[in-house]
Amino acid sequence: MSGRPRSERATLADVARLAGVSPATASKVLNGRSDVASHTRDRVLRVVAEIGYRPTTAHQAQTRHRTLVTVLDIVESRYAATVLQGILVAATAAQAELLLRLPPDESVGTGRAAARSWIAELKSSGAIGIVELAVTVPDAVLLAAQDLELPVVTIDPIDTTGSRVVSIGATNWAGGRSVTDHVLELGHRRIAWIGGPVRSAPSAERFHGYQAALDLAGIAPDHELIRHDTFSVEAGHRHGHDILTLDERPTAIVAGNDEIAVGVLAAAKELDIAVPRQLSVTGFDDTPQTEWTTPRLTSVRQPLTGMGRMAVETVLSMADGTQPVSRHLQLATSLSVRDSTGPAFSS
Repeated sequence: MSGRPRSERATLADVARLAGVSPATASKVLNGRSDVASHTRDRVLRVVAEIGYRPTTAHQAQTRHRTLVTVLDIVESRYAATVLQGILVAATAAQAELLLRLPPDESVGTGRAAARSWIAELKSSGAIGIVELAVTVPDAVLLAAQDLELPVVTIDPIDTTGSRVVSIGATNWAGGRSVTDHVLELGHRRIAWIGGPVRSAPSAERFHGYQAALDLAGIAPDHELIRHDTFSVEAGHRHGHDILTLDERPTAIVAGNDEIAVGVLAAAKELDIAVPRQLSVTGFDDTPQTEWTTPRLTSVRQPLTGMGRMAVETVLSMADGTQPVSRHLQLATSLSVRDSTGPAFSS
């Protein structure tokens, strides 16, 4: 392979030319990016070794200190742990360090100076991008991140109305529709809903899917059977107990996530209501705990680790100057049918 004499300092352009790739691709290889074909990576690295290419001091520092910041406040949930697994795998593959941070306090969210200071602090620590997990990203923070050129990607954002938000999610509406269709096909007609916060975009989308399925089946909504609260076992237990002690209780409960469904199962057990013989229960997320419940939980599968990986890949591409083809990316959901759903009970 012919190139410049070793006495002259090799450049990134030399590496790219001799390897037959673009400078951007050569840079991706040197930065440990995962979105490069293995044969291309090998060719670039062979050239690097042959011509003795050394990154500049600034480039070396950038490579050593590629840091991603993940902001979340629900680290104890199985949902968060599963998404974080995907984030960690993708960050490791990209040779990037990963920092976990709590969301900024209210003063940062509402004050432009405080928001800019918060973003500047992250950037000065070596951060090249932020991945937010199921939190609200205040406008002041987004504006500061835009001004200081620190890309932000949010997974399952509370609010997707902001045009500046790049989000990664799943087909929540389709998931809510499919799981409600499932219990309808089992003969259930009195079907309750216990979901997450009203202001949560993923919860609202799942609820609208539930409503659409009932509407197409000709079933009018019964507001006594519809509850919105937090995505927690406690909320599922409280509302589940309340709904299951109504004079005319439902034969199925569609929960907005797996933790709510676990709470419903606990309430049913306390009330000696057999699942699925007397009550069908479904969840959403398909976290590992669905295999641990008794009975095993029917749930809508979100590709949680895939969402984490996509968020990292997207924010790294944005850091390299490439914008995503869409600001709101969605991965497909599917239904995992297990033991917690069965034919409608008739007394």
